Amino acid sequence: MQPKFMSAADAVALVPDDATITITGGGGGLCEAMLLQQAIEERFLTTGHPRNMTLVHSLGIGNRKDTGVSRFAHPGMVRKVIGGHWVWSPRMQQMAANNEIEAHVLPGGVAMQLMREIAAKRPGLITHVGLGTFIDPRVDGGRMNEAAKDPLCEVMQIDGREYLRYLPFPVHACLLKGSIADDDGNISLDEEPANVDTYAVAAAVHNSGGKVIFQVRDRVASGTLGARQVRVPAAIVDAIVVDPNQTQGYEITYDPSISGQSRRDLPAPADPGFSARRIVANRARQELRDGAIINYGFGIPDEIATIVAARGEQGRYYQTIEHGTYGGRLLTGTLFGYSQNASCMIDGPSQFDFYAGGGLDIAFLGFGQVDKAGNVNASKLGGMPVGPGGFIDIAQNARTVVFVGTFDAKGTKVQSGKGDLTIERHGDVQKFVDQVDQITFSGAQALRQGQRVLYVTERAVFRLDSDGLTLIELAPGVDLHRDVLDRMAFAPDHGDVGLMSQDCFIG
Repeated sequence: MQPKFMSAADAVALVPDDATITITGGGGGLCEAMLLQQAIEERFLTTGHPRNMTLVHSLGIGNRKDTGVSRFAHPGMVRKVIGGHWVWSPRMQQMAANNEIEAHVLPGGVAMQLMREIAAKRPGLITHVGLGTFIDPRVDGGRMNEAAKDPLCEVMQIDGREYLRYLPFPVHACLLKGSIADDDGNISLDEEPANVDTYAVAAAVHNSGGKVIFQVRDRVASGTLGARQVRVPAAIVDAIVVDPNQTQGYEITYDPSISGQSRRDLPAPADPGFSARRIVANRARQELRDGAIINYGFGIPDEIATIVAARGEQGRYYQTIEHGTYGGRLLTGTLFGYSQNASCMIDGPSQFDFYAGGGLDIAFLGFGQVDKAGNVNASKLGGMPVGPGGFIDIAQNARTVVFVGTFDAKGTKVQSGKGDLTIERHGDVQKFVDQVDQITFSGAQALRQGQRVLYVTERAVFRLDSDGLTLIELAPGVDLHRDVLDRMAFAPDHGDVGLMSQDCFIG
């Protein structure tokens, strides 16, 4: 057998021009092969190779500056990107906006599960996820700019029901992160904060005849790792780079409570202070019920998790993260995706199987725009590709979906903290629009599926009904017309409006 251990420069030299290459991760450096990504960038900048690649990633990867996906954001290095989430790389976002690359999106869970189908050489991924959204080929087909032409999926019928078939493609290389490798090349993920789609990607690349490249923190003797510690077998690994300086993320060197190897006592989370975000989170939290299986999205949903942790109520619900984690204290902000003292970690594709089948009772997700039909845009804002990450997979399938966000944006000033709300300045950006710029969540599809859908803001709460949005609650102290209806591009039904609980407005 060929030796598997080599330098980072030698490992990335295995990636050819025109390759379809996959990377994994989940924001904040989670499961990100930082050394390998740096090495492939340095090789391209030095030699001009590998070039004309297609980059595939299921979730957001990077630090919003120069890591992760940004390592590939150079003219000529990639010609096409199929990305689940884009905001962690402004450079790649700008290349997409300028039509310098072909920019496509797949839902995060679909991207993970498609790797599993590619590995098995099945005819793609057949699923209802994405129907009615911008992923649907009858809408935008997941294309994020004019340069994007290739189809990623097609509509089909089985037993009279519509599905999307996401098309398979060969994957020629992957840059992956593990924790420990033994001398044979078996890979453990023991020190990682999640499993994400690591195994699915490795299997897809191997069975496509490509190169599976790992970086790890340590190398140990053969037989040192127990069989249950090995998550990727040596049989499908081509190259391994040992990086003794490898960390769990950008801000975390190593914390065994994050990798699930041990538990530790945690101090109460810091209080972020009272704000419009806190009002929204307070109201959204009222939708929780004991025993519910829940998911929190990125952004304002973070604050719901913070409130739950501060009140010591994590044990009342089954908290999940799409990366494959259950339980624990969910970290927020740039560390979204990490959990301390988690109770379970499964592979990302399996987590999305559970979500797609309706396993979630409640999902709390952010929004950028909402229109009269209840459609939500969270994936293309201000003309820039944002991408849904796991948003579509989650929102389309949870029994109850609670969208949370401020009523408007850019310059909004509110005063609260004593049981009511005063709008001191309205925002310059309207978020309740006649028609969203992109359909990340389809109101019509939700009605067909019988989902319960709420839209919670700091000054009003709406419900999705058969005729579109209905205003059901108003903040105390807010004027119905001046502060809400006159600030919307459409008129929701508002025949029976109650008051939001005063508790939401007390700091």
